[in-house]
Amino acid sequence: MILALGGHLHPYAERMDQAEPHILMKIDTTQPIELGDFVSMFVAVGNQFEKFIAQHHPDQKGDARFYVKEVRAGCIEAELIGWFVGGSALIGSALTAVDKANDLADFVKNYGGRLKQYFKKGGRDASAGKSDLTDFNKTVAAIARDTDGSMSIKAAYYEDGERKVKAVFEFATPQAREAELELADHRRELDATTDADHKRVLMVFTRTNVGHAATGKRSGELVQIEAVHPKELPVVYASSLAEERIRHEIADADENVYKKGFDVDVNVEVRGGRPIAYRIVAVHSVIDLPD
Repeated sequence: MILALGGHLHPYAERMDQAEPHILMKIDTTQPIELGDFVSMFVAVGNQFEKFIAQHHPDQKGDARFYVKEVRAGCIEAELIGWFVGGSALIGSALTAVDKANDLADFVKNYGGRLKQYFKKGGRDASAGKSDLTDFNKTVAAIARDTDGSMSIKAAYYEDGERKVKAVFEFATPQAREAELELADHRRELDATTDADHKRVLMVFTRTNVGHAATGKRSGELVQIEAVHPKELPVVYASSLAEERIRHEIADADENVYKKGFDVDVNVEVRGGRPIAYRIVAVHSVIDLPD
């Protein structure tokens, strides 16, 4: 991924203004953007663009190049151009401008749809790995730090010399700040799940409590996991997403929670060689138990 700031543009970039489909990024802020956040934004979107092309066009190897076209007070505009590493236009010369525009629009819709899941509490992209979470966080960081910022990513093309927009994804400071919190939680959940002692075991409640305990603290609830230990033990929620899923079953579901089983990943806390609590790191499913 290449980022060019002003100066003489590559001939392909000059032609792009006349014909080529492209991605237009616009960043509006009330405060100056820290240089690291500024560059990280483009690196993150470029990474995701190249991953998208690798997944949807496995026979192609893309290289995302950004050209910052305009910088003025409170606003930065940049254009992303897709390339083959060898220098040919991305997605192949046999495809028309319409085909390329459709691919760019699909990328914007896909990336926007994945990232905006983190704009609400408990929102997660189940397909995201740690590198994806890093890119998501870099995309929102500068806007989250601003008091009233916004960012838009558009798939654009030219028709009769006029720029037209085929897909748009945009967000503002409140969404960016919520995303930072949820992304941090999701990363902790992925770390915790990796270290789970027991995966996909059946857990049943023997005592419940609708009150919320801080993540990582005992909740006041008791559960039994026969595959791990014969006795009931207290619960500690290592994941806010797992807690929200279970809280819903306890407080909001119509059925009796004691008649349900939870397919979970857990760590076992031990003291003096004896299990003293279960740390729930993931909830895979909820099932009805036979009477």
